[in-house]
Amino acid sequence: MTAALFTRGKGRRAATAACAVSLGIVALSACDKPTPLATVTVGSKTVTTEAAKGCYKDDKVVAKSEKKVTACLTAKPEKSLSVSPGEKVRVGVDPKIAESGWLVISEAHGVINGQSKKTYRSLDSDKLFEQANPQTGQTTTLDSVTIVVVETGKDSGIKGAWPIKLKRDA
Repeated sequence: MTAALFTRGKGRRAATAACAVSLGIVALSACDKPTPLATVTVGSKTVTTEAAKGCYKDDKVVAKSEKKVTACLTAKPEKSLSVSPGEKVRVGVDPKIAESGWLVISEAHGVINGQSKKTYRSLDSDKLFEQANPQTGQTTTLDSVTIVVVETGKDSGIKGAWPIKLKRDA
C-alpha cells in the first residue's frame, strides 16, 4: 500500500513539473523578439534603441498605409541624447537594417541625405536643430528634435522605425 502511494506521488510530481515547463514555454513564446538596433552617438555619449512598438516585424513591411506610416514616424522616443552646438551626431544601424536600406528622417527637415546601405552616417547637429519657416524663410533654432531611423527596403512602405530624441545643450 505504501508503494502505491509513493508511486502516485511521483506521478503527481512529474505531472506538476511537466505543467510548469509547458507554462514556461508558453510564457516565453509570448515575449517579443528583440529587434535590430539603431545607435546614436554624440561625443562620448551613446544611446542604443530597439524599434518603436509595433513598428518592426522581422524583415517584413510593417507600414504601408499613411496612418500606420505616420504612427511609426511620430512614435514617442524611449531614448534621448543631449547635443552641444557643433557636435557631430553619428547614427549607426545593425547590418541587417543596412542590407535592406535605411534613412534618417527629422521632424524639422524630413529625409536627411537619402537612403544608405552603409551601417553608419554622420550628421551636422547645428543643421538638425534649425527649422526654416516656409513663408518667411527665417530660421528658428529648436530646443529639441526627434530623428527617426527608418528601414526602407525594396517594397513601398517601411520595415522599421527607431525614434530618438535629441536635446540641444545651450
